[in-house]
Amino acid sequence: MDFVLTLHSHLPYVLNHGRWPHGSDWLCEAAIDTYLPLLERLNELAAEGTAAPVTIGVTPVLASQLASPVFVHELEAYFEQRLTSCDEAPVSLRSTGDSGLLHLVDYWRSRLLRLREVFHRLDRNIPGALRRLEAADRLEIISSAATHGFLPLLARDESIRLQLAVGRGEHRRLFGRSPVGCWLPECAYRSRGEWNPMPGAPYSGIRRGIEEHLADAGYQYFFTDAHMAQAGLPVGASGELLAPGHEFSHERHDLVPSRGPHSPYRPYRVAPVRSTGTVTAFVRDPLSSLQVWSRHQGYPGDEWYLEFHKIRWPGGLKLWRVSGPGTDLGEKQPYDPAQAMDRVSAHAAHFAWLLSEISRDPAAGRGGCVVAPFDTELFGHWWYEGPDFLAAVFRELRQRPALHPSTAGQYLAASPARSSLRLGQGSWGANGDFSMWLNEATAWTWRRLWPLEQAFWDAAPAGLANPAARPVLAQAARELLLAQSSDWQFIISTGAVADYAERRFLQHCEDAERLITALTAPDGSGLEEGRNRGEALARRDDLFPDILASVEQALSGSRALA
Repeated sequence: MDFVLTLHSHLPYVLNHGRWPHGSDWLCEAAIDTYLPLLERLNELAAEGTAAPVTIGVTPVLASQLASPVFVHELEAYFEQRLTSCDEAPVSLRSTGDSGLLHLVDYWRSRLLRLREVFHRLDRNIPGALRRLEAADRLEIISSAATHGFLPLLARDESIRLQLAVGRGEHRRLFGRSPVGCWLPECAYRSRGEWNPMPGAPYSGIRRGIEEHLADAGYQYFFTDAHMAQAGLPVGASGELLAPGHEFSHERHDLVPSRGPHSPYRPYRVAPVRSTGTVTAFVRDPLSSLQVWSRHQGYPGDEWYLEFHKIRWPGGLKLWRVSGPGTDLGEKQPYDPAQAMDRVSAHAAHFAWLLSEISRDPAAGRGGCVVAPFDTELFGHWWYEGPDFLAAVFRELRQRPALHPSTAGQYLAASPARSSLRLGQGSWGANGDFSMWLNEATAWTWRRLWPLEQAFWDAAPAGLANPAARPVLAQAARELLLAQSSDWQFIISTGAVADYAERRFLQHCEDAERLITALTAPDGSGLEEGRNRGEALARRDDLFPDILASVEQALSGSRALA
């Protein structure tokens, strides 16, 4: 049986939008906590000859930022900032009677120096390092929609095509080849049919299914949650089964989440109604996913792992461990790296055992696959020991020849999907539906976004035909895509930093609207102002250099399907 580990890497566009707490520091923190440690472990596994064929998705907006010289400058400054915090911490710790934590300051200083050296050995180019691993057949890089737009709720098919076309173009530019697989933002899917997401939505009649757009864009496969394939229950945002009567713990091994009529251990063809191509859906396995995702019973909640929420200020160092369920932050115990690594070994062994048990399940059958998809940032950022856990799992799998790690593309090439199914509408978000992105708190964002889509696509044909207008149209397209990011509705729904998400959403909408107004002014009277505004915005939102080719592609698709 094959094991397909899939990591989905994404952050919204934050470069040139401040530093702390939601500007470039957000990206730099993810690089130090997750991307560099993960690359360090993957290169170690490659050097020792351990197969670790991860399927790793990198959203185009994230890849563009990681390849930017601005990011390189910001990360170097962030390393210096963190090292300065280590230099200043001893005096503060002694003054508060916490001298027993001084050895952990040395631990963090050594780690930061090592990761900075890793970054330099990678030529300060994280996308380039992934590209080299893919060229050596060590992993597979897949793409996504340009800015992680929530595709089923976009009002115009041209907008969906633009998100996918920019995604493929940016992937080819940065990784040197066309992606075979696509990570649907939020695993959000809807089939062909009437489109009426809420009262007041623009009437669009019969809309094409998401799989039709994927097939037309050239993708061969994507991932879906189990409940959408009638292969299990939705797991939910915090890793808990969304149904009563189910428990899960790594201390008990006899509880298997209930399934529907379809096995989660088989990929399925999702055949578009009016397309010569087909795409394959890989189904998320609820059992193995829960063991890592679960907020309360999953591995990351172990008492010996680093506590995410307790941070020492000033300096921002994390010096404490989880210490047990429900432990108050004031009662957290000092972190012990050696004990944490012992737990990593035990949990990796248990996870390999769990995969073996799944492989014996009659529903798996011969030639099946266990698909375990996660947000990449879970490993290292939220769960500090996560990259070490992943490396330990692949080492454990060397002792289990019945389990074969593979990428999604490798598996599909060897075992094409034999069965077809019709997916249900939904996502991998809370409740398994669209409610995390469309609710009372976010409905206003869609009422603002849908007319903006219409205005952009109304202006696009004339803008493409006029050489003087093309730069203005290009920046309007960038601002439209940035406004479509699903991150803004997600953050608003969580309520954590809703004001930030609202400000960023409105900023990109207003900038796009001003550029479109300049494009459509009578007799070209607004073009000079539009060019000046577009040039200023291009310095701030500097991404997707070939975006007009994708705009043309999105429009040509509209004409071809008319």
